[in-house]
Formats: sequence, structure tokens, C-alpha cells
Amino acid sequence: MTINLNFNIFVNKNTVQKKQKFPYLVGSKWTAHQKTWGWRHFQVVNRKNEGKWVFAEMVAACDPNVRFWLNAQQLKDRSLWQAGWQSTQELEELETDSYS
Repeated sequence: MTINLNFNIFVNKNTVQKKQKFPYLVGSKWTAHQKTWGWRHFQVVNRKNEGKWVFAEMVAACDPNVRFWLNAQQLKDRSLWQAGWQSTQELEELETDSYS
């Protein structure tokens, strides 16, 4: 018997599984600090768990034909990605603040 506790933890006969990594990944929006496949703004449309790794399928906001898989851990690197859709000016301000 499995009981869902609504916190991404499942109890199954006294066995507790670890919390899911990147629980809010699908649907999240990201801005690349440098153009990636010609674009900066992407949305995660799918996720894939491969052992201890989590991968995100990224789709360009302005061109749904531009899509690629990325190790989701890279999204934590603020020198590569910024959460949300940022303008070029906002990215420049973030870079200036990090050097101050």
C-alpha cells in the first residue's frame, strides 16, 4: 500500500524515498546569459530522471522548433542562467552588481 503525503515523499511499507530534485522544473522560465541556439529565453517543457541526474528539455520562447536537453544542475549556475525572463538590461545590471 502506498500513501501520497503531497510533499513528493512516498511511504511504502516503512520505506521512505528521497524528496524529488527540482520539483518545480517543468514550466519554469529561464534566461541564458549568452545566446543559446540563437535565443536567450527558454521554458522547461519536460524533465527526465536518469539515475542521480535530472535533465530538463528547454524550448526557446520565440521558436518552439529550438529545443534541447540540459542537465538541470546547470540551471543553478548564475553565470550561465537566470531564473525568469530577464531583459538584456537586467542581465547587464546583474553582472555589474556581481562585480561590485
